[in-house]
Amino acid sequence: MKVECLKENLVDNIYIVERAVGKNLNLPVLGCILIEAKGSSLKLKATNLDLGVEVNIPAKIIEDGIMAVSGSVFYNVINSIYNGVSIKLLSKNDNLSIITHTSSTLIKSLPHEDFPLLPKVKSNNSFTIDIKDFLNGLNSVWFSSSNLSIKPELASVYISIQNKKITFTATDSFRLSEKVIINKNVPNFNPLIIPIKNIPEIIKALEHSNIGEVIVTFTKNQISFSSDNIYITSRLIDGIYPDYHQIIPKKVTTKIITLKQDLINSLKKINIFSDKFNQVCFHISSKQRKCTLTSSNQDVGETTEQLQAAVDGEDLDINFNHRYITDALQIIPSDSVSLSFSGLGKPMVMEGVSDPSYLYLVMPMNK
Repeated sequence: MKVECLKENLVDNIYIVERAVGKNLNLPVLGCILIEAKGSSLKLKATNLDLGVEVNIPAKIIEDGIMAVSGSVFYNVINSIYNGVSIKLLSKNDNLSIITHTSSTLIKSLPHEDFPLLPKVKSNNSFTIDIKDFLNGLNSVWFSSSNLSIKPELASVYISIQNKKITFTATDSFRLSEKVIINKNVPNFNPLIIPIKNIPEIIKALEHSNIGEVIVTFTKNQISFSSDNIYITSRLIDGIYPDYHQIIPKKVTTKIITLKQDLINSLKKINIFSDKFNQVCFHISSKQRKCTLTSSNQDVGETTEQLQAAVDGEDLDINFNHRYITDALQIIPSDSVSLSFSGLGKPMVMEGVSDPSYLYLVMPMNK
């Protein structure tokens, strides 16, 4: 193998691929990046058997070749080279030689024949979507999923399509996020459940190729994302997602509308005085038309925050985890937000005013 490539073209792509390498002591080759130079294409591949990433890099291929080297070592070596430098990748005694005008480095390789093939998902089930729209869907919900694998369906992002609407959903049973993206060209298909542990890597890889469209292809157990220079494949969860629609309240008894930044500022101060459960209490008075937030910690003190808001409905005192509310405020683009309540023990629904595409639900806390 003999390849010439600019450092800038190489380092960012290695970073994307290196995030997918595995840490399996029984299969050390999973800790490698596969470097494949063939014809006019330089490809980098990595997989942990649950997720796989492949990128194409602009390069001058002088001699074809293939080898597998440690992903972390390869990335750290390339990252340490000055920008603007032309790098040569050469095979030397079955190892990788990295040469610049001021340095020469040799990285030991592993047998590339042991590197597993990335599955090529072939199916009639596919759709094309703008990468920015797909990233918007994932970024809007994935933080709400469970980080426990006891219930795999909850440790996931759920994607469904109906009536030209792609719905992204995630829940950990204490909160729920739902984002709807309109796409007139997407046909109806069976819902997809992507493991949450793969979502950050999918997002990073797609952000690296965020111009244009991505083709999403899937079978019962596998999904792939492909664009001009990147290919990602992930396992799907074969299970039944909970019917979350039944927990979304149909009736609203109390509603407040406030500026998003005012709520963010109040919760920042609440955070200073909250207890170990991150508890905040909403005191809503319909007669006085005001909403007051309180928080206390016996070791720190207490605070009361008067929230400027339009109030409608019944009086209510109800507690929530303020961190759950803050998380969603980072996602909602609207300047104003509505908080809808359905009484004690019932979840709160938060939405951006004039933006029906995003819904966030939070279960209340017991006092």
